[in-house]
Amino acid sequence: MLIFPAIDLRGGRCVRLLQGRPEEETVYGADPVAMARRWASGGAEWLHLVDLDGAFAGAPQQLEIVKEIAAAVDIPVQLGGGLRTLEQIASALAAGVARVILGTIAVADPGLVREACATFGSSRILVGLDARDGMVAVQGWRDVTSRRALDVAAAIRECGVERLIFTDTARDGMLTGPNFAAIREMAEQSGLRLIASGGMSCLEDVIRLRQLEPLGVEGAILGKALYEGRVRLEDALAAAAV
Repeated sequence: MLIFPAIDLRGGRCVRLLQGRPEEETVYGADPVAMARRWASGGAEWLHLVDLDGAFAGAPQQLEIVKEIAAAVDIPVQLGGGLRTLEQIASALAAGVARVILGTIAVADPGLVREACATFGSSRILVGLDARDGMVAVQGWRDVTSRRALDVAAAIRECGVERLIFTDTARDGMLTGPNFAAIREMAEQSGLRLIASGGMSCLEDVIRLRQLEPLGVEGAILGKALYEGRVRLEDALAAAAV
């Protein structure tokens, strides 16, 4: 199972938000490029970048920094946040990211997701499915829709997507542990490869997720737990590789 250190970008800094709320921000570094080098030198095989400004604005805002990060490390990076047109996806890929994450637009316009998979290749297009109490959240998690996450996942799969980042927004940044039941259900019923996100708090969480790998859980995103020293990257990598 892969471990993805998260670098959330806001105002040119590396931050974390509590449950995605912009007023609940903690700054963990003023130099995201240095942070990327730190995780890469620590053995990470991928980096997970989120353009928070882009997510709230509905269009990418941090592509210059993303380009610097992609050039600074020898490992692939994936990027989400505000990517809602084919042109924006092309710009992100041109900035050096290996694959992009579509969120709000995947719910609003499945046809664009289908076109993106056909244009850029399904291996380069991920969908970030964010849910609260089983219902899909969009617009930087500000709006909870009436659509079930499992139903949206089924529609996404029909568009050609192979891989899903699944986040329980109620757990994100809370250090209370992932929603293992929801992750298991999504992995079993969606038929998609899953990267779990939200609530990772300790090494035991990594070990429990690793046990779901046979169901299609292929990765875990670690953010606050890494930044606050609750989990050491080398320990997480070792636990994920067992």
